[in-house]
Parts: sequence; C-alpha cells; structure tokens
Amino acid sequence: MEVKIGRAGSLESCDVLITVFPQAAGGLDIRIASIVEQQFGEQIRVVIENTLAETSVHDAVIEVRDRGAFDYAIKARLLTALGRAGLVKGARNE
Repeated sequence: MEVKIGRAGSLESCDVLITVFPQAAGGLDIRIASIVEQQFGEQIRVVIENTLAETSVHDAVIEVRDRGAFDYAIKARLLTALGRAGLVKGARNE
C-alpha cells in the first residue's frame, strides 16, 4: 500500500483538521493544537490514541488542529486522513 500525506477536516468552528504524515523513524508522534486544549486536551489525545490502536497504525505523525470538534468528528476525520495517507484499507480516499 502506497504511503503519502493524508488530510481531512477544516478549520471551521466545531471542526478539526487532521494531517497524517509518514514516520520514517518509526513510532507515533501526535501533535495537538486546540482552542479547548486546557479543558479537553486529554480527551482529544485518548480519542486519537484509541482510534490508532483500533486501526493498528503504529508509525505516523498525526497533526491535530482542533476548533472544538466532538469526539465522533475527531475519530471520523482521523480515519479519513489515515485512509488518504494509505495507512488504513477501506477508508475514504477522496
């Protein structure tokens, strides 16, 4: 499966922009910037980590720019970005 950069979402209010990059060095690097980070930063990280575990993704850089998205939106955007990066089969690749 070809690996490339995947992106999903927007910077509109109540949405999240997630970008997935290949990780040449191996491992996960999760970078979160959120307007609600003080209140919900830990929950955002849990959603990201759980979704990565469910999809068995272990080598990627995940950049999250959150504007107050709900958990289900974060998960959906991450799954789409992973699919577009070629890291998950069956995800939307448009």
